[in-house]
Amino acid sequence: MPVKSDAWIKRMVESHGLIEPFEPSQVREVDGRRVISFGTSSYGYDIRCAPEFKIFTNINSTIVDPKAFDSGNFVDVHSDVCVVPPNSFALARTVEYFRIPRDVLTICLGKSTYARCGIIVNVTPLEPEWEGHVTLEFSNTTPLPAKIYAHEGVAQVIFLQSDEPCDVSYADRGGKYQGQRGVTLPKA
Repeated sequence: MPVKSDAWIKRMVESHGLIEPFEPSQVREVDGRRVISFGTSSYGYDIRCAPEFKIFTNINSTIVDPKAFDSGNFVDVHSDVCVVPPNSFALARTVEYFRIPRDVLTICLGKSTYARCGIIVNVTPLEPEWEGHVTLEFSNTTPLPAKIYAHEGVAQVIFLQSDEPCDVSYADRGGKYQGQRGVTLPKA
């Protein structure tokens, strides 16, 4: 499975609508203001965070259960900046909508700017023929509040292409997160 280059990413955007909206270059400044970079890089794509956040709170003192998750454990925030409480986390989504080809798998890694501040960005792989907004999880590992910036880069998606298409894709399985829009909570 070779890693795909910026030229491959651009071709896939044109032919398959791989990423929408798509930024063909690496953006480091918007309206004269420095931003955490986003857009196409040498061997990947730096995704942006949308201004929709769900900040975890234990106000209800419930147990976190992935099979029966209580949506009341989140506070919804719509803002260009999200402050994640100490030792807590927030969910968000990408600005970009992805359509992954049948012979491609992606791996997503948090940007070093956030990692160096103790903020871990977690994203599961995007499987063959999955599509949707990517749900992002920001873990604040520090004892202090931490900022996340909407409309700026948060993680890099690396595209791996197989020599042949998979036998059964995410779409074939009817995956429960197929076509997700907005911040999507866990589903059992």
